[in-house]
Amino acid sequence: MAEPPILSWEGLGLQQGGRWLFGDPAQGPGLDLHIGPRDRLALIGRNGAGKTTLLKLITGDIEADRGTRKVKPHINIVWLEQEPDFAGFDTLMNYALSGDRPPAEHEVESIAGQLGIDMTTSAAGASGGEKRRAAIARALALQPDLLLLDEPTNHLDLAAIDWLEAWLTRYKGAFIVISHDRTFLKRLTRSTLWLDRGQLRRKDVGFGGYEAWEEQVYAEEARAAEKLDAKLKIEAHWLERGVTARRKRNQGRLEKLWEMRAARAAMITPGGTAKLKLASDEDFKSKSVIVAEDISKSYSAGDNLRTIIKPFSLRIQRGDRIGIVGANGAGKTTLLKMLTKEIEPDTGTVTHARTLAGVMIDQQRALLQPELTVRQVLAEGGDWIDVRGHRKHVQAYLKDFLFDPSLVDAKIGTFSGGERSRLLLAREFARTSNLLVLDEPTNDLDLETLDLLQEVIADYEGTVLIVSHDRDFLDRTVTVTLGLDGSGTVDIVAGGYEDWEAKRKKRTAKKDTKAPKGTETAPPPPPPPPGNPAKLSYKDQRDYEQLPARIEELEALIAKGEAALADPDLYSKDPDKFARISKSLELARTEKDEAEERWLDLAALVEG
Repeated sequence: MAEPPILSWEGLGLQQGGRWLFGDPAQGPGLDLHIGPRDRLALIGRNGAGKTTLLKLITGDIEADRGTRKVKPHINIVWLEQEPDFAGFDTLMNYALSGDRPPAEHEVESIAGQLGIDMTTSAAGASGGEKRRAAIARALALQPDLLLLDEPTNHLDLAAIDWLEAWLTRYKGAFIVISHDRTFLKRLTRSTLWLDRGQLRRKDVGFGGYEAWEEQVYAEEARAAEKLDAKLKIEAHWLERGVTARRKRNQGRLEKLWEMRAARAAMITPGGTAKLKLASDEDFKSKSVIVAEDISKSYSAGDNLRTIIKPFSLRIQRGDRIGIVGANGAGKTTLLKMLTKEIEPDTGTVTHARTLAGVMIDQQRALLQPELTVRQVLAEGGDWIDVRGHRKHVQAYLKDFLFDPSLVDAKIGTFSGGERSRLLLAREFARTSNLLVLDEPTNDLDLETLDLLQEVIADYEGTVLIVSHDRDFLDRTVTVTLGLDGSGTVDIVAGGYEDWEAKRKKRTAKKDTKAPKGTETAPPPPPPPPGNPAKLSYKDQRDYEQLPARIEELEALIAKGEAALADPDLYSKDPDKFARISKSLELARTEKDEAEERWLDLAALVEG
């Protein structure tokens, strides 16, 4: 029997700027929303659809124009905002302990220590990553029953994302997450809320089954619209062309990307010497646009000299898509600046092709002043924009980047963070260049814009350098990954993030199995958990160590089952298979819930 919801809305409706953002009375009774005590919900929708506004309605920060909101007594709702306001706070800890009901300081310190953030850091001088960690420490220390996460992985490095995923896996309450990080959503969510054109749909499949569900809904709408007037037929055509057809084209681009990776893998010399070359070295040199020979970089840290980049060499060809990954502080920005000749290496040389002309899209979005209009940003106030040598009307160009052409005179200050990022991409991609440098380009973008960005990068004729923590984006985009582990070594891997991660795991496994000759060594024991392990029996200790791996296996099985059930034709084609998968999925979910409860009980015992 399903547990009663901890929060619900009946007939929700909200107006903004004189129009109904959702719940228009002319369209029906309004939105219904029910959140259970253990829900793991992905909230999906375009930039500007009202996702963040819906979270504000849930918290009670804004009031709806219609509908009834019911909240279970004593429920603690905590919202991790996309852009928390640190103005007026001296330190990150001052921010974390603010509010009418602040968290306990020791709770904040405990979580901050696990995230690797010094809470005495000045709030004014803190980086985006430090502010994001501080906001996470505050939100989790408040011990929420319902946690609302708005782009939680923005500005986080891979280690922090892994930590947050592990914490949410163990978390006993409910959460709703808005995120562009597909990997994060696939690993954590069990149900999906889709906010689309003023409607809220729910399906009890995790994000792994969302895209198949989306296509099914659009296909049904297109078939229904064909029976109506010409205007709706145009809308139906747009749905199929703009969503389903684009995704099919992207599948073709992925196949091309895998071919490029295979060719690139053949160029990497054995032993990880970090030199790329072709069978015909002269041919390769003629195609090179950036050549780095034995470059390195170190910085002074007090009396010590810290090596950021150890000597390595690299040739980047025309058309390469290079991804740079690693933890914050590992040297990603330093490496990028050396390759673009913004800073000089301590040793070695960097040579650029004479014709290289680059465009850099940074994280700050400094070009987008709130008082400017879209027309001013794109076309300097005119009607026409020069798109890589071809004139195009600014309103037609807006449509290419998923904007309504009527927004041409709208102020930038009225746009959401994701819409601003999309507009910046539109501006920069119009410029003539053969080198594109993207520094965390996926921050604030919705999933549809990410698809568009992948499409534009795939069709870009020049070379692309990308710094990103978005694992799925890198896997879909880059041909070569430069992985930095913090020791100064730069791994060069043909492929994306998963390929680099596989190489790291393989290297770690080799180190673990190596032993001096003439000796027998057992595998190293796992690190001892905090607290006193003597309180655990042998079986408890074994479960405590092995359950996390089993939970990961079950999550993978659940995601696979949800993706299979998302096929709208499965039941009609093979009802027996549908029943088998449904039963297996139910068993896997039950086992996962039991495993999580068991592990949490053991963790509490250990920590006690």
